[in-house]
Amino acid sequence: MTMPAMQADAAARPPRIGLLDTARGIALVAMASYHFTWDMEFMGYLAPGTAETGWLKIYARAIATTFLFIVGISLVLSSKPEIRWPSFWKRFGMIAVAAAVISVATRIAMPDTWIYFGILHSIAVLTLIGVVFIRLPLAFTLLVTVALLAAWILDNLGTPGLLRSSVFDPRYLAWIGLAEMPQRSNDYVPLFPWALPFFVGLSIALIAIRTRLPHRLAAIGTGSRLPARLGRHSLAFYLIHQPVLIAIAYGFSLVVPPSQPDPVETYLRQCNAACVKQQGEALCRGFCQCTLDKLQAQALLIPLQTGKIDPQNNEQVQTIAGECSAEAQ
Repeated sequence: MTMPAMQADAAARPPRIGLLDTARGIALVAMASYHFTWDMEFMGYLAPGTAETGWLKIYARAIATTFLFIVGISLVLSSKPEIRWPSFWKRFGMIAVAAAVISVATRIAMPDTWIYFGILHSIAVLTLIGVVFIRLPLAFTLLVTVALLAAWILDNLGTPGLLRSSVFDPRYLAWIGLAEMPQRSNDYVPLFPWALPFFVGLSIALIAIRTRLPHRLAAIGTGSRLPARLGRHSLAFYLIHQPVLIAIAYGFSLVVPPSQPDPVETYLRQCNAACVKQQGEALCRGFCQCTLDKLQAQALLIPLQTGKIDPQNNEQVQTIAGECSAEAQ
């Protein structure tokens, strides 16, 4: 490429938007605060299931939604006026390797709940999908975005479970997002429904790029403050923050050991956290209270919590679950 052509290409590129870096940085701080809640739960300061229920569950979903929305916008901004393939593959490779490292590390440290398809895995796959849509007509991208929104509404507000099947339950298919009962993971961000915020960001950016909006947003500020600086190094922050937070929580536990949790409260939280992923909260409250009462009556609660019995293979536990499921309907 000649010097004039390089200058023309640089002039045609969308400017770096400081506000976008700042938004990404704020999302990173929010993510760290949520993960620290999980770490404190892991160390025993909070009852099991705390980080997966109530306002913290909403908080976590809002953070993931924000990240994927920004990823969609950023992919468009970094790919105009044309895709710079060396930079694209370098970025993709870094994300893919980081995702693989997370999977391997959690498989060793937490084999029962290891991260087989978390936020980085989702970003990597959606990046490959998004780069295809950037080259397609805008109308097609908007159509897919609307279809994803309709599917989300149907899955959450229309007929829950209609789009799901047990065929997708195994890990090698659960990443698609149509599983009925996906295997547990400490970070599970499948393509459905999480492609929706990504495609919303992609669509908005593709529309905005046809106007002067990116230039007007860039003129508001350079984004030189701390959140923006964090936002420019999001992958490094993501990989480093959790080991640091776990070390802090562990150090604190050595100085001020956590108190022993109430087994009844612990069971109800864990049961509700697992149940509400597939059923309504009202039904889950009835189901969990029913199973709790029957487990206590048969002296199975403590053996279940200490791992002395396997709920999947214990006939008494399975009978209790079946009876309570029928009563809760």
